[in-house]
Amino acid sequence: MARVRGSALIVSAEEAIALIADGATVGVSGFVGAGHPEHLTAALEERFLATGFPQNLTLLYAAGQGDRNDRGLNHLAYPGLLKRVVGGHWNLAPKLGQMALDGVIEAYNLPQGVVCVLLREIAAHRPGVITKVGLGTFMDPRFGGGRLNPRTIEPIIELVKLDGEEWLRYKSFPIHVALIRATAADARGNLTMEDEGVIGEVLPMAQAARNSGGLVIAQVQRLVKSISDPKAVRVPGILVDYVCVAPAEHHMQTFSEQYTSAFVQCADETVPLRPLEFSERKIIGRRALHEINTGDIVNLGIGLPETVAAVAEEQGQLKNFTLTVEAGPIGGVPASGLSFGCSHYPEAIIDQPSQFDFYDGGGIDIAVLGAVEIDKEGSVNVSCFAGRFAGVGGFMNISHSARRLVFCCTFTAGGLQIESEGGSLRIRQEGKHSKFVKKVAQVSFHGPTALDRGQQVLYVTERAVFALTESGLRLIELADGIDLDSQVLRLMQFSPEIKDYQKYNAECFRNS
Repeated sequence: MARVRGSALIVSAEEAIALIADGATVGVSGFVGAGHPEHLTAALEERFLATGFPQNLTLLYAAGQGDRNDRGLNHLAYPGLLKRVVGGHWNLAPKLGQMALDGVIEAYNLPQGVVCVLLREIAAHRPGVITKVGLGTFMDPRFGGGRLNPRTIEPIIELVKLDGEEWLRYKSFPIHVALIRATAADARGNLTMEDEGVIGEVLPMAQAARNSGGLVIAQVQRLVKSISDPKAVRVPGILVDYVCVAPAEHHMQTFSEQYTSAFVQCADETVPLRPLEFSERKIIGRRALHEINTGDIVNLGIGLPETVAAVAEEQGQLKNFTLTVEAGPIGGVPASGLSFGCSHYPEAIIDQPSQFDFYDGGGIDIAVLGAVEIDKEGSVNVSCFAGRFAGVGGFMNISHSARRLVFCCTFTAGGLQIESEGGSLRIRQEGKHSKFVKKVAQVSFHGPTALDRGQQVLYVTERAVFALTESGLRLIELADGIDLDSQVLRLMQFSPEIKDYQKYNAECFRNS
């Protein structure tokens, strides 16, 4: 099936996948449950199970693509099929993560924003991404270089000095196959993405594979004779080798939505978010919202930080600031669950590398992010916990560059139960595990270098708020009804600085 310019080669997924050679480096586009070429990865799984080929692939992806079960990158989690994985986020592909933890494959975790920008560097035959993102964390070669197990030996991140300053270089390497996804392809292989919730990194991934002498295989929903607006083409046909039309079940808009126009249309209306019942999560969301100023450009992490949007809607504040998502949406309200990465009624959707250019340059006024563990120096772990590896995803880029940071977590985990009355908080049952540890298991965010960058950092829990200072964490707020000694200090594995602290805003404990 030699490529002939002038008409796209329309083939089955099975025919296209059969062209992937042993030992190839395969890039896969997508973000969580959006934009993933499910038809192609499912076909790759089927071919390997039926024939035992291809073998020893290197998998490269920027954002975690999966459903924590069988879809997405979980299709590829087989010993023998994969030799090496270089990925941004692993939590939604637990089968891959377990292979990494078991030492079955070589495994690297790189920041999501670095990977999608690295694709452009590969396409341009430049030596890699030079950035300060990752300094002081487990990306730093002095602390692991993003390698996840002893089997992973080759250094792909190096420490360099430029003008007397330390930087990290994430090295380029060729991509032999790009598996990408779009909405439609015309007769010459030009691709449009009008029904996709995200644009992602499809263009630089296709360019990187093409300029590496590799193949570009595109999954689409439909074929069209021609595309009338050349500006609508997201990947030009000169880059596309083969086009496969996917059945509807393998081309859902996200892994939880077959299709909704809300992800691809602007609108003045707001999204009716589900009201939050009173809980420790709502307390934290309310307190974090107090840190967002009118006019701010905001990023909210997945999970607990999503409560900020729901609380803001309840209080009529959603239109006072702009929510953004690292996948590319600007404005609107970020979707959750397996649709995370999309937004309801966004003002704009840009490609993911461009979004990270904006983020990395300090474009976010404030980011509200989750935290699994926090230690005395203010470092945070979100990547490795409870016997599994989740990865950093976009967290590392965002926490490195946002001007102000709010990390949100409950004070303890594992069975915490609270109640509130009259602006006071009462702990009915304490959680089994403290979130405030002597030393985090893995440094995803490095407190000391954040201070050097001049970032303002808060740590918000349901009972206490801490600020990052030169001496570490300092208590700045305590909830009424909470005993400082028994319900805060004794539950921490280190002693925070305690000077003059204020009363936690009683409005956060309103029982509604």
